[in-house]
Amino acid sequence: MSATVMTGTIRAAGRARPTWDPWLLGSTFVLLALGVIMVYSASVAYADREMHNSAYFLVRHASYTLLGLILMAFVMRTRVRWWEKSGPLLLLLGIISLVVVLMPGISAHVNGSSRWIKLGIVNLQPSEFMKLFMVIYVAGYLVRKQESLKNFTQGIVMVSLVLAVIGTLLLLEPDMGSMVVITLTVFAMLFLGGVRFWHFMVVLALGLGGMVLLTIISPYRMGRVTSFLDPWADPFDTGFQLVQALIAFGRGEWLGVGLGASIQKLFYLPAAHTDFVFAVMAEELGLIAVLAMMVVFGIVIVRAFAIAHQAEAAGQLYSARLAQGLGLLLGSQAMINMGVNMGLLPTKGLTLPFVSYGGSSMLASCMAMGLLLLIGREARAASWGKS
Repeated sequence: MSATVMTGTIRAAGRARPTWDPWLLGSTFVLLALGVIMVYSASVAYADREMHNSAYFLVRHASYTLLGLILMAFVMRTRVRWWEKSGPLLLLLGIISLVVVLMPGISAHVNGSSRWIKLGIVNLQPSEFMKLFMVIYVAGYLVRKQESLKNFTQGIVMVSLVLAVIGTLLLLEPDMGSMVVITLTVFAMLFLGGVRFWHFMVVLALGLGGMVLLTIISPYRMGRVTSFLDPWADPFDTGFQLVQALIAFGRGEWLGVGLGASIQKLFYLPAAHTDFVFAVMAEELGLIAVLAMMVVFGIVIVRAFAIAHQAEAAGQLYSARLAQGLGLLLGSQAMINMGVNMGLLPTKGLTLPFVSYGGSSMLASCMAMGLLLLIGREARAASWGKS
């Protein structure tokens, strides 16, 4: 045996074998635990009145959380290569599901939207999985077309066309929030993937212009924007939800009014356990908890990009692009949800990953985290093997 091989073996033997990223795992469990607590607190009065069972949403959310953890564990035991090969198929599956949800008799209508497929006692929201499938597909596209990304057509137009199809289907539901998250994530992935800057800026300008036009021609979306700009102009109608959320933040002050003591969740704040659970948390646990939540999501984003850097250094380009996309996906949705709750962004109808009530969101978020953990382990395994 050569001296080089013996030295490498000794170095490898002296190091701990690669394990799952402790920061990501810890952040996930913190968010999941806080989600169970806050969903129960935010929904207890509503569940008691509407379902005659104060623990109704707690039981369902805890079940979704357990199922999400099982799904995350399964994803963590797969191989990144399988997801790379499955990208086009998953994209097709996602598009088909978005078409199916628009079919009469199949979709469930809630608050004027058709975003859910009825599956007996549960409803499936395809747009939540479409976000993840699009990231998986685009990461593969960036690797396959790596040599031609500087070309306008191959670099950005083809992905933009796919994005336009998905965006159209989402707007028909309507689900503007999911469309915004997917668009932001995909454009950021393209930019990080190496498309020309001026190509990126041209398409970005067209995309922003399209969103502005779609907002102007739709009274529903225009109403959301105007109520966001001045919710107090009509605090009992268009601005009602945002006004109640702002009151919740104001009542919370530094340390909150106490867990379970929220007033706004008592039928003042609509969707208190779904889109606006962050506002209830701010009221009950205060600014300290709000900042802590931001820090936890910040850890997730930082670790995602650290894992992407490690994967790229190990020659795993697809894993690097996928980790970047997953970090952007989870981070952008969290930031938009928090921004909406604090009145910094128009209402989008987006959940807070791992925290808000919602089975499809929980499962998709846990799958995304499972993929991040898988990428991190494979990248560390490659580095460990080279030591």
